[in-house]
Amino acid sequence: MALDIKKLQTQIEEELKAQQNESQFQEVGYILTVGDGICFCYGLKNAMMGEKVVFNSSCFGVIFNLEVDKVGIILLGDIFSIKEGDECRLTGKIFEVPVGEALLGRVVDPLGEPQDGLEKIITTETLPIERPAHAVMERDHVNEPLLTGIGMIDALIPIGKGQRELIIGDRQTGKTSIAIDTILNQQGKNVICVYTAIGQKQQTVAQIRKTLEEHNALEYTIIVSAPAHKEGTLQYLAPFSACSMAEYFAERGRDVLIVYDDLSKHAVAYRELSLLLKRPPGREAFPGDIFYLHSRLLERSAKLSKVLGGGSLTALPIIETKAGDISAYIPTNVISITDGQIFLETELFYKGIRPAINSGLSVSRVGGSAQFKAVKRVSGLLRIFLASYKELESFSQFGSDLDELSLKKLARGRLVIEIFKQNIHELIDFTTLACVLWALNRELLDDIPLEKVKTFVNFVSKFLQSEETGKVVYKAISETKDFPEDRLMSELILKIKKVL
Repeated sequence: MALDIKKLQTQIEEELKAQQNESQFQEVGYILTVGDGICFCYGLKNAMMGEKVVFNSSCFGVIFNLEVDKVGIILLGDIFSIKEGDECRLTGKIFEVPVGEALLGRVVDPLGEPQDGLEKIITTETLPIERPAHAVMERDHVNEPLLTGIGMIDALIPIGKGQRELIIGDRQTGKTSIAIDTILNQQGKNVICVYTAIGQKQQTVAQIRKTLEEHNALEYTIIVSAPAHKEGTLQYLAPFSACSMAEYFAERGRDVLIVYDDLSKHAVAYRELSLLLKRPPGREAFPGDIFYLHSRLLERSAKLSKVLGGGSLTALPIIETKAGDISAYIPTNVISITDGQIFLETELFYKGIRPAINSGLSVSRVGGSAQFKAVKRVSGLLRIFLASYKELESFSQFGSDLDELSLKKLARGRLVIEIFKQNIHELIDFTTLACVLWALNRELLDDIPLEKVKTFVNFVSKFLQSEETGKVVYKAISETKDFPEDRLMSELILKIKKVL
């Protein structure tokens, strides 16, 4: 029997390769100090930033600090199961989270573990939580609108797919409500949503889940929750984990919306970890790289080029201000990174103007290029008009006699404000908004009493779905994104006014 030298050589090479794989060793270090959700270890000379470290079966960590003689590690899992002197082992892998379709409709923590009491999530794919943002040539310009269902935003502060639009304001002014309404409005639009709750109460997260479920929005949404009672490490990881979960879909050609609620608490969690790890503090005790922290997170949101599938990741970060001070440290940092902001004003909220959006301080720097032609045509001068109305309203409070033109302007301003008022979860369709603003521009609504404005808007929505002329108008706007001839529009508005 002839000896097959080539076959024997191949077998020997495979065996050697297998032995090499088996003989791979893990570098072992020892815990120097441990406490407050972090620990210092020595002996890990080949440690990488962001690498996963294993202590025992129930506790692991992520390398956060690299020093000459030791490494700083943020702890995850059962942090009370380890003590000084225990072993820690390098894994050679950057920390990853599970991603995929199985996460849709679920509430998970930043590690991808279920928090809704349902069955275990089974997914085979993972992604690192820290990933480089897409390069310039891998991006496309923002050219498609992401409709929120909130009239003032869609008309005056439009958001495009791939944009980063900041929602900013004091506590209890409706920031989360705007984000949740935007998620609800994506129903039937083939948009995946990821809601990130950072430092929120568990009751709040439970209520949001219930709201999404009631409106059939949970099926296309992932909720990533790092509640207030959990350690700061989870709150720090939450937005990065959520972003990786969202990127999985965006890189497969899907449109994705991600909400960070909120980055103020995220900055506080990062400050806590940095101070515990003895990093030098800067302004307001925040570490010097706090700007880099949020910029590397938000830069991952983009409209991808057609070569990469044409998907998009739209970010709605939320920042909480104190006493309306948008010039504070964290707000100014995030404002400079984002493509505009929606500013919510406490005074407007208490006046009953909801959503309490200050149109003068709110801006969208790229969304205008993604706005549908119909809405763009009728909303162009509204922002300037509202600014002048606000000035005139302030002047009129002094009790001076006003001329007829000023009185007419005041009445028209109140009409515009009334049109843009919306209750929570009360969404307005893009075609309805376009028709109402068209009628407003043609001064066809000036004779409608303020108390009947909401009824008129509801009638417009009904007529577009059920009345003959309305159906023709609806079809024309939906297909062309522009208005049909003025005759049809006038006929529709006059029919609605007659019924009203």
